[in-house]
Amino acid sequence: MSDDRIRHAERLLTLAGPDDSVDLAAFLARAARLDEAAVVRLRRRGDGLLGIWTRTGFEVLAGRVVRGTVAPADTCVAAESLRAALLAGSGPRTEVDPGWAMDSAWRGALPPDDGYVHVDDVPARILVELAQRGVALTREHGAQGPPASLLAQEVLEVSGAGTTVGVPMRMVFALGAMGFVPGAGRDTVDSAGIDPTEVVRVRASATWMRLDARFGSVYLRRGGGLGLSVL
Repeated sequence: MSDDRIRHAERLLTLAGPDDSVDLAAFLARAARLDEAAVVRLRRRGDGLLGIWTRTGFEVLAGRVVRGTVAPADTCVAAESLRAALLAGSGPRTEVDPGWAMDSAWRGALPPDDGYVHVDDVPARILVELAQRGVALTREHGAQGPPASLLAQEVLEVSGAGTTVGVPMRMVFALGAMGFVPGAGRDTVDSAGIDPTEVVRVRASATWMRLDARFGSVYLRRGGGLGLSVL
């Protein structure tokens, strides 16, 4: 067997259908837009689904789940090259070589798949409006990106299930930058076009907090330097 065929057999991404390929390609495009050298981590989950992760540049992780599998079961690859492989040819491909392993580029643990409590649901429109205000403030001060003080600021308090958490602006920015809210891309200037019934679910565990939107989730480790405090 040739070296290429051996490599293909050992490293393979298989998606359940074209819709999953399109969804994954959209996630990869957002990751590459934030960082042209973005690395994504692909990991098979215990429920038979495939988790995809990337760093957002806001000290927040972004994740999405699609139907599929990957070999090896946990691997890191370049976002842009994987996207190109998925979209090569006349239509979305559902079976590709994920590309060269870049496992050394990923440091740190991933959030668990479960173990969270549902704190409350927040109208997506509110989070988009907060992100827009943050962008406007950043531009007003002429900064090269949001200042650290703005990223760390808790802009929303959410309570439920006996828990109260503060949502920092870094999570709001990450949610918007990844385009996880329908109708709210990075360049959205009017939140009126967002369905008022569209919500973002806030969940928390002892060590992680997550915001779950329709097209993906963002995660932040509680405590430590990021200071996600109980109010």
